[in-house]
Amino acid sequence: MTATTTNAAREGDRLAKRNAFILALASALAGANTTVMFATGAIVGAQLAPVRSLATLPISIFVVGLAAASLPVGMLVRRYGRRTAYQIATGAGVLTGLFGYLGVIYANFWIFCIATFCAGFYASAAQSYRFAAADTASDAFRPKAISWVLTGGVLAGVVGPQLVIWTKESLPPVMFAGTYIGQAVVAMLAGLVLSFVNIPKPKDPPAGTVRRPVSAYLADRAFVTAVVCGAATYMLMNFVMTAAPLAMLACDHSIDAAAYGIQWHVIAMFAPSFFTGNFIIRWGAPKVVAAGLVITALSAVVALTGLTVAHFYVALILLGIGWNFGFIGASAMVAAAARPEERTRMQSVNDFCVFGVMAIGSFSSGQIVTSYGWDMVNWVVFPIVAVAAVALFMGTRRRPEFA
Repeated sequence: MTATTTNAAREGDRLAKRNAFILALASALAGANTTVMFATGAIVGAQLAPVRSLATLPISIFVVGLAAASLPVGMLVRRYGRRTAYQIATGAGVLTGLFGYLGVIYANFWIFCIATFCAGFYASAAQSYRFAAADTASDAFRPKAISWVLTGGVLAGVVGPQLVIWTKESLPPVMFAGTYIGQAVVAMLAGLVLSFVNIPKPKDPPAGTVRRPVSAYLADRAFVTAVVCGAATYMLMNFVMTAAPLAMLACDHSIDAAAYGIQWHVIAMFAPSFFTGNFIIRWGAPKVVAAGLVITALSAVVALTGLTVAHFYVALILLGIGWNFGFIGASAMVAAAARPEERTRMQSVNDFCVFGVMAIGSFSSGQIVTSYGWDMVNWVVFPIVAVAAVALFMGTRRRPEFA
Protein backbone atom coordinates (compact mmCIF):
# COMPACT_ATOMS: atom_id res chain seq x y z
CA MET A 1 0.00 0.00 0.00
CA THR A 2 1.44 3.38 -1.02
CA ALA A 3 1.76 6.36 1.31
CA THR A 4 -0.91 8.19 -0.71
CA THR A 5 -3.33 5.29 -0.34
CA THR A 6 -2.60 5.05 3.38
CA ASN A 7 -3.20 8.75 3.91
CA ALA A 8 -6.44 8.59 1.91
CA ALA A 9 -7.63 5.67 4.05
CA ARG A 10 -6.81 7.56 7.26
CA GLU A 11 -8.60 10.67 6.04
CA GLY A 12 -11.60 8.57 5.02
CA ASP A 13 -11.73 6.93 8.44
CA ARG A 14 -11.41 10.30 10.16
CA LEU A 15 -14.39 11.60 8.20
CA ALA A 16 -16.29 8.36 8.85
CA LYS A 17 -15.79 8.77 12.61
CA ARG A 18 -17.12 12.34 12.52
CA ASN A 19 -20.11 11.36 10.45
CA ALA A 20 -20.77 8.32 12.63
CA PHE A 21 -21.05 10.57 15.69
CA ILE A 22 -23.49 12.94 13.96
CA LEU A 23 -25.50 10.11 12.44
CA ALA A 24 -25.65 8.34 15.80
CA LEU A 25 -27.31 11.43 17.29
CA ALA A 26 -29.67 11.72 14.31
CA SER A 27 -30.37 8.00 14.65
CA ALA A 28 -31.24 8.51 18.32
CA LEU A 29 -33.83 11.15 17.43
CA ALA A 30 -35.25 9.16 14.51
CA GLY A 31 -35.26 6.05 16.68
CA ALA A 32 -37.21 7.89 19.36
CA ASN A 33 -39.85 8.63 16.71
CA THR A 34 -40.01 4.94 15.84
CA THR A 35 -40.02 3.82 19.46
CA VAL A 36 -43.00 6.04 20.22
CA MET A 37 -44.86 4.39 17.37
CA PHE A 38 -44.01 0.87 18.53
CA ALA A 39 -44.96 1.68 22.12
CA THR A 40 -48.32 3.22 21.19
CA GLY A 41 -49.25 1.91 17.74
CA ALA A 42 -50.84 -1.39 18.72
CA ILE A 43 -52.56 0.18 21.75
CA VAL A 44 -54.05 3.05 19.74
CA GLY A 45 -54.83 0.58 16.96
CA ALA A 46 -56.79 -1.57 19.40
CA GLN A 47 -58.76 1.49 20.52
CA LEU A 48 -59.55 2.78 17.03
CA ALA A 49 -59.68 -0.34 14.84
CA PRO A 50 -63.11 -1.31 13.49
CA VAL A 51 -62.35 -4.94 14.43
CA ARG A 52 -59.92 -6.31 17.02
CA SER A 53 -57.90 -8.32 14.52
CA LEU A 54 -56.79 -5.03 12.90
CA ALA A 55 -55.21 -3.78 16.14
CA THR A 56 -51.67 -4.20 14.85
CA LEU A 57 -52.45 -2.99 11.31
CA PRO A 58 -50.93 0.45 12.04
CA ILE A 59 -47.61 -1.20 12.89
CA SER A 60 -47.88 -3.31 9.75
CA ILE A 61 -48.50 -0.14 7.73
CA PHE A 62 -45.35 1.25 9.36
CA VAL A 63 -43.41 -1.68 7.93
CA VAL A 64 -45.00 -1.12 4.51
CA GLY A 65 -43.67 2.43 4.73
CA LEU A 66 -40.23 1.03 5.55
CA ALA A 67 -40.22 -1.18 2.47
CA ALA A 68 -41.85 1.38 0.17
CA ALA A 69 -39.27 4.05 1.02
CA SER A 70 -36.16 1.89 0.58
CA LEU A 71 -35.74 2.40 -3.16
CA PRO A 72 -36.91 6.07 -3.31
CA VAL A 73 -34.52 7.01 -0.50
CA GLY A 74 -31.72 5.33 -2.42
CA MET A 75 -32.61 7.34 -5.53
CA LEU A 76 -32.66 10.58 -3.52
CA VAL A 77 -29.22 9.74 -2.14
CA ARG A 78 -27.80 9.12 -5.60
CA ARG A 79 -29.34 12.33 -7.00
CA TYR A 80 -28.85 14.80 -4.14
CA GLY A 81 -26.41 13.16 -1.74
CA ARG A 82 -27.05 11.66 1.68
CA ARG A 83 -27.41 14.86 3.72
CA THR A 84 -30.12 16.39 1.52
CA ALA A 85 -31.93 13.06 1.09
CA TYR A 86 -32.01 12.48 4.84
CA GLN A 87 -33.22 15.99 5.59
CA ILE A 88 -36.06 15.51 3.09
CA ALA A 89 -36.96 12.28 4.89
CA THR A 90 -37.25 14.06 8.25
CA GLY A 91 -40.32 15.75 6.75
CA ALA A 92 -42.00 12.36 6.94
CA GLY A 93 -41.11 12.26 10.63
CA VAL A 94 -42.85 15.60 11.18
CA LEU A 95 -45.91 14.33 9.30
CA THR A 96 -45.90 11.26 11.52
CA GLY A 97 -46.54 13.39 14.56
CA LEU A 98 -49.11 15.63 12.88
CA PHE A 99 -51.16 12.77 11.41
CA GLY A 100 -50.85 10.82 14.65
CA TYR A 101 -52.27 13.81 16.53
CA LEU A 102 -55.16 14.16 14.07
CA GLY A 103 -55.83 10.43 14.19
CA VAL A 104 -56.32 10.30 17.95
CA ILE A 105 -58.08 13.69 18.17
CA TYR A 106 -60.69 12.62 15.61
CA ALA A 107 -60.60 8.93 16.62
CA ASN A 108 -59.95 8.04 12.99
CA PHE A 109 -58.19 4.72 12.49
CA TRP A 110 -57.22 5.39 8.87
CA ILE A 111 -55.67 8.79 9.55
CA PHE A 112 -53.62 7.09 12.23
CA CYS A 113 -52.51 4.51 9.66
CA ILE A 114 -51.25 7.38 7.45
CA ALA A 115 -49.16 8.50 10.43
CA THR A 116 -47.59 5.08 10.79
CA PHE A 117 -46.83 4.92 7.06
CA CYS A 118 -45.00 8.25 7.34
CA ALA A 119 -43.15 6.89 10.37
CA GLY A 120 -42.04 3.92 8.29
CA PHE A 121 -40.80 6.18 5.49
CA TYR A 122 -38.76 8.20 7.99
CA ALA A 123 -37.41 5.08 9.67
CA SER A 124 -36.34 3.64 6.32
CA ALA A 125 -34.09 6.64 5.71
CA ALA A 126 -32.76 6.39 9.25
CA GLN A 127 -31.94 2.73 8.76
CA SER A 128 -29.58 3.64 5.93
CA TYR A 129 -27.60 5.94 8.23
CA ARG A 130 -25.57 2.83 9.12
CA PHE A 131 -24.34 2.53 5.56
CA ALA A 132 -23.79 6.30 5.21
CA ALA A 133 -21.07 6.40 7.86
CA ALA A 134 -19.31 3.53 6.09
CA ASP A 135 -19.14 5.36 2.74
CA THR A 136 -15.72 6.87 3.41
CA ALA A 137 -14.48 4.15 5.80
CA SER A 138 -11.71 1.70 5.02
CA ASP A 139 -12.49 -2.00 4.87
CA ALA A 140 -11.01 -2.45 8.36
CA PHE A 141 -13.05 0.35 9.94
CA ARG A 142 -16.34 -0.24 8.07
CA PRO A 143 -17.92 -2.70 10.62
CA LYS A 144 -17.14 -0.26 13.43
CA ALA A 145 -18.64 2.67 11.51
CA ILE A 146 -21.88 0.73 11.01
CA SER A 147 -21.92 -0.32 14.64
CA TRP A 148 -21.16 3.17 16.00
CA VAL A 149 -24.12 4.71 14.19
CA LEU A 150 -26.45 2.22 15.79
CA THR A 151 -25.31 3.19 19.29
CA GLY A 152 -27.68 6.13 18.88
CA GLY A 153 -30.48 3.68 19.43
CA VAL A 154 -29.55 3.51 23.12
CA LEU A 155 -30.62 7.12 23.54
CA ALA A 156 -33.68 6.42 21.39
CA GLY A 157 -34.60 3.63 23.78
CA VAL A 158 -34.68 6.13 26.62
CA VAL A 159 -36.16 9.17 24.88
CA GLY A 160 -38.99 7.41 23.02
CA PRO A 161 -40.69 5.60 25.92
CA GLN A 162 -40.12 8.53 28.29
CA LEU A 163 -41.77 10.81 25.74
CA VAL A 164 -44.77 8.47 25.84
CA ILE A 165 -44.87 8.34 29.64
CA TRP A 166 -44.43 12.11 30.14
CA THR A 167 -46.84 13.26 27.45
CA LYS A 168 -49.51 10.58 27.13
CA GLU A 169 -51.99 12.65 29.17
CA SER A 170 -50.58 16.13 28.50
CA LEU A 171 -53.47 17.16 26.21
CA PRO A 172 -56.55 15.75 27.98
CA PRO A 173 -58.89 14.13 27.46
CA VAL A 174 -57.26 12.45 24.43
CA MET A 175 -54.59 9.89 25.29
CA PHE A 176 -51.28 10.27 23.36
CA ALA A 177 -52.27 13.54 21.58
CA GLY A 178 -49.35 15.37 23.21
CA THR A 179 -47.05 12.44 22.47
CA TYR A 180 -47.51 12.80 18.73
CA ILE A 181 -46.91 16.54 18.82
CA GLY A 182 -43.68 15.72 20.63
CA GLN A 183 -42.79 13.32 17.81
CA ALA A 184 -43.02 16.13 15.26
CA VAL A 185 -40.74 18.36 17.33
CA VAL A 186 -38.13 15.61 17.71
CA ALA A 187 -38.12 15.04 13.93
CA MET A 188 -37.49 18.74 13.29
CA LEU A 189 -34.56 18.62 15.70
CA ALA A 190 -33.16 15.62 13.79
CA GLY A 191 -33.25 17.62 10.56
CA LEU A 192 -31.10 20.28 12.21
CA VAL A 193 -28.56 17.70 13.39
CA LEU A 194 -28.29 16.23 9.89
CA SER A 195 -27.17 19.58 8.49
CA PHE A 196 -23.74 18.84 9.98
CA VAL A 197 -23.25 15.59 8.05
CA ASN A 198 -20.42 15.71 5.50
CA ILE A 199 -20.57 12.77 3.11
CA PRO A 200 -19.41 13.24 -0.49
CA LYS A 201 -22.10 12.67 -3.08
CA PRO A 202 -21.67 9.26 -4.75
CA LYS A 203 -19.40 9.58 -7.76
CA ASP A 204 -20.36 8.31 -11.16
CA PRO A 205 -18.42 5.13 -12.00
CA PRO A 206 -15.48 5.45 -14.41
CA ALA A 207 -16.28 5.35 -18.11
CA GLY A 208 -16.66 1.80 -19.31
CA THR A 209 -17.75 0.46 -15.94
CA VAL A 210 -20.48 -2.14 -16.37
CA ARG A 211 -23.19 -1.91 -13.73
CA ARG A 212 -24.49 -5.25 -12.58
CA PRO A 213 -28.26 -5.65 -12.87
CA VAL A 214 -30.30 -6.42 -9.76
CA SER A 215 -30.61 -10.02 -10.96
CA ALA A 216 -26.83 -10.30 -10.55
CA TYR A 217 -27.14 -9.30 -6.89
CA LEU A 218 -29.64 -12.09 -6.37
CA ALA A 219 -27.14 -14.53 -7.89
CA ASP A 220 -24.41 -13.38 -5.48
CA ARG A 221 -24.29 -15.99 -2.71
CA ALA A 222 -22.76 -13.63 -0.14
CA PHE A 223 -25.42 -10.98 -0.77
CA VAL A 224 -28.35 -13.42 -0.70
CA THR A 225 -27.09 -14.96 2.55
CA ALA A 226 -26.87 -11.52 4.13
CA VAL A 227 -30.39 -10.63 2.95
CA VAL A 228 -31.91 -13.86 4.29
CA CYS A 229 -30.26 -13.45 7.70
CA GLY A 230 -31.06 -9.74 7.93
CA ALA A 231 -34.67 -10.33 6.88
CA ALA A 232 -35.21 -13.19 9.34
CA THR A 233 -33.63 -11.27 12.21
CA TYR A 234 -35.55 -8.07 11.57
CA MET A 235 -38.84 -9.79 10.82
CA LEU A 236 -38.74 -11.80 14.06
CA MET A 237 -37.82 -8.76 16.12
CA ASN A 238 -40.74 -6.78 14.70
CA PHE A 239 -43.09 -9.76 14.80
CA VAL A 240 -42.60 -10.36 18.52
CA MET A 241 -42.22 -6.72 19.57
CA THR A 242 -45.44 -5.70 17.82
CA ALA A 243 -47.42 -8.30 19.75
CA ALA A 244 -45.73 -7.72 23.12
CA PRO A 245 -47.61 -4.56 24.27
CA LEU A 246 -50.97 -6.16 23.44
CA ALA A 247 -49.98 -9.35 25.24
CA MET A 248 -48.87 -7.38 28.31
CA LEU A 249 -52.17 -5.49 28.47
CA ALA A 250 -54.04 -8.78 28.05
CA CYS A 251 -52.13 -10.06 31.08
CA ASP A 252 -53.34 -7.02 33.09
CA HIS A 253 -50.00 -5.24 33.02
CA SER A 254 -50.17 -1.42 32.75
CA ILE A 255 -49.50 0.86 29.78
CA ASP A 256 -46.45 2.18 31.62
CA ALA A 257 -45.17 -1.38 32.09
CA ALA A 258 -45.61 -2.01 28.37
CA ALA A 259 -43.79 1.26 27.54
CA TYR A 260 -40.90 0.36 29.82
CA GLY A 261 -40.79 -3.10 28.22
CA ILE A 262 -40.34 -1.48 24.83
CA GLN A 263 -37.75 0.87 26.34
CA TRP A 264 -35.60 -1.99 27.64
CA HIS A 265 -36.06 -3.82 24.36
CA VAL A 266 -34.86 -0.85 22.29
CA ILE A 267 -31.90 -0.24 24.61
CA ALA A 268 -30.97 -3.90 24.23
CA MET A 269 -31.26 -3.54 20.44
CA PHE A 270 -28.62 -0.85 20.34
CA ALA A 271 -26.44 -0.98 23.47
CA PRO A 272 -24.35 -3.92 22.16
CA SER A 273 -23.41 -1.73 19.18
CA PHE A 274 -20.53 -0.36 21.27
CA PHE A 275 -18.94 -3.81 20.92
CA THR A 276 -20.55 -5.52 17.92
CA GLY A 277 -18.17 -3.95 15.40
CA ASN A 278 -15.20 -5.30 17.36
CA PHE A 279 -16.82 -8.73 17.53
CA ILE A 280 -17.25 -8.73 13.75
CA ILE A 281 -13.62 -7.74 13.20
CA ARG A 282 -12.41 -10.44 15.59
CA TRP A 283 -14.68 -13.37 14.74
CA GLY A 284 -16.26 -12.44 11.43
CA ALA A 285 -19.79 -11.33 10.55
CA PRO A 286 -21.24 -14.86 9.99
CA LYS A 287 -20.37 -15.99 13.54
CA VAL A 288 -21.88 -12.82 15.02
CA VAL A 289 -25.06 -13.40 12.96
CA ALA A 290 -25.19 -17.00 14.21
CA ALA A 291 -24.94 -15.79 17.81
CA GLY A 292 -27.81 -13.38 17.12
CA LEU A 293 -30.02 -16.20 15.85
CA VAL A 294 -29.31 -18.30 18.94
CA ILE A 295 -30.13 -15.41 21.29
CA THR A 296 -33.35 -14.69 19.37
CA ALA A 297 -34.42 -18.31 19.87
CA LEU A 298 -33.53 -18.05 23.58
CA SER A 299 -35.82 -15.01 23.90
CA ALA A 300 -38.74 -17.14 22.71
CA VAL A 301 -37.85 -19.82 25.25
CA VAL A 302 -38.01 -17.26 28.07
CA ALA A 303 -41.33 -15.85 26.80
CA LEU A 304 -42.85 -19.33 26.81
CA THR A 305 -41.95 -19.96 30.47
CA GLY A 306 -44.18 -17.30 32.06
CA LEU A 307 -46.33 -14.19 31.77
CA THR A 308 -44.96 -11.96 34.53
CA VAL A 309 -43.55 -8.52 33.76
CA ALA A 310 -40.07 -9.97 34.36
CA HIS A 311 -40.64 -12.68 31.74
CA PHE A 312 -41.73 -10.08 29.18
CA TYR A 313 -38.79 -7.82 29.97
CA VAL A 314 -36.14 -10.54 29.82
CA ALA A 315 -37.59 -11.93 26.60
CA LEU A 316 -37.68 -8.47 25.00
CA ILE A 317 -34.12 -7.70 26.10
CA LEU A 318 -32.83 -10.95 24.61
CA LEU A 319 -34.83 -10.27 21.46
CA GLY A 320 -33.12 -6.88 21.17
CA ILE A 321 -29.62 -8.32 21.62
CA GLY A 322 -30.35 -11.04 19.05
CA TRP A 323 -31.50 -8.40 16.57
CA ASN A 324 -28.35 -6.34 17.14
CA PHE A 325 -25.95 -9.18 16.41
CA GLY A 326 -28.00 -10.52 13.51
CA PHE A 327 -28.77 -7.22 11.83
CA ILE A 328 -25.37 -5.52 12.20
CA GLY A 329 -23.63 -8.72 11.15
CA ALA A 330 -25.86 -9.02 8.08
CA SER A 331 -25.34 -5.32 7.28
CA ALA A 332 -21.56 -5.80 7.40
CA MET A 333 -21.95 -8.74 5.01
CA VAL A 334 -23.93 -6.55 2.59
CA ALA A 335 -21.34 -3.75 2.78
CA ALA A 336 -18.55 -6.25 2.06
CA ALA A 337 -20.41 -7.75 -0.91
CA ALA A 338 -21.01 -4.44 -2.70
CA ARG A 339 -18.66 -2.96 -5.26
CA PRO A 340 -17.87 0.75 -4.65
CA GLU A 341 -19.95 1.97 -7.59
CA GLU A 342 -23.02 -0.04 -6.56
CA ARG A 343 -23.09 0.38 -2.77
CA THR A 344 -26.09 2.71 -2.59
CA ARG A 345 -28.13 0.61 -5.03
CA MET A 346 -27.26 -2.72 -3.43
CA GLN A 347 -28.00 -1.34 0.04
CA SER A 348 -31.40 -0.12 -1.18
CA VAL A 349 -32.21 -3.52 -2.68
CA ASN A 350 -31.17 -5.19 0.58
CA ASP A 351 -33.38 -2.92 2.68
CA PHE A 352 -36.31 -3.38 0.29
CA CYS A 353 -36.03 -7.17 0.63
CA VAL A 354 -35.54 -7.06 4.40
CA PHE A 355 -38.41 -4.69 5.08
CA GLY A 356 -40.67 -6.44 2.57
CA VAL A 357 -40.29 -9.70 4.47
CA MET A 358 -40.68 -7.80 7.72
CA ALA A 359 -44.04 -6.48 6.48
CA ILE A 360 -45.33 -10.02 6.07
CA GLY A 361 -44.39 -10.83 9.64
CA SER A 362 -45.92 -7.65 10.95
CA PHE A 363 -49.26 -8.22 9.19
CA SER A 364 -49.47 -11.74 10.62
CA SER A 365 -48.45 -10.71 14.14
CA GLY A 366 -51.78 -9.13 15.06
CA GLN A 367 -53.75 -12.03 13.65
CA ILE A 368 -51.70 -14.59 15.56
CA VAL A 369 -51.62 -12.81 18.94
CA THR A 370 -55.36 -12.03 18.88
CA SER A 371 -56.44 -15.41 17.52
CA TYR A 372 -53.92 -17.83 19.05
CA GLY A 373 -52.22 -15.95 21.87
CA TRP A 374 -48.76 -14.87 22.95
CA ASP A 375 -47.38 -18.39 23.14
CA MET A 376 -48.03 -19.02 19.46
CA VAL A 377 -46.20 -15.80 18.56
CA ASN A 378 -43.11 -17.22 20.22
CA TRP A 379 -43.43 -20.73 18.80
CA VAL A 380 -43.24 -19.20 15.33
CA VAL A 381 -39.73 -17.93 16.13
CA PHE A 382 -38.08 -21.36 16.07
CA PRO A 383 -38.70 -22.51 12.48
CA ILE A 384 -37.70 -19.09 11.08
CA VAL A 385 -34.47 -19.10 13.09
CA ALA A 386 -33.80 -22.61 11.76
CA VAL A 387 -34.29 -21.50 8.15
CA ALA A 388 -31.94 -18.53 8.62
CA ALA A 389 -29.34 -20.74 10.32
CA VAL A 390 -29.38 -23.22 7.43
CA ALA A 391 -29.06 -20.35 4.92
CA LEU A 392 -26.12 -18.93 6.87
CA PHE A 393 -24.36 -22.30 6.98
CA MET A 394 -24.92 -23.03 3.31
CA GLY A 395 -24.06 -19.50 2.21
CA THR A 396 -20.79 -19.14 4.12
CA ARG A 397 -19.27 -22.60 3.89
CA ARG A 398 -16.28 -22.85 1.64
CA ARG A 399 -16.77 -24.48 -1.73
CA PRO A 400 -14.86 -27.77 -2.19
CA GLU A 401 -12.61 -26.34 -4.91
CA PHE A 402 -11.43 -23.63 -2.51
CA ALA A 403 -11.09 -25.85 0.58
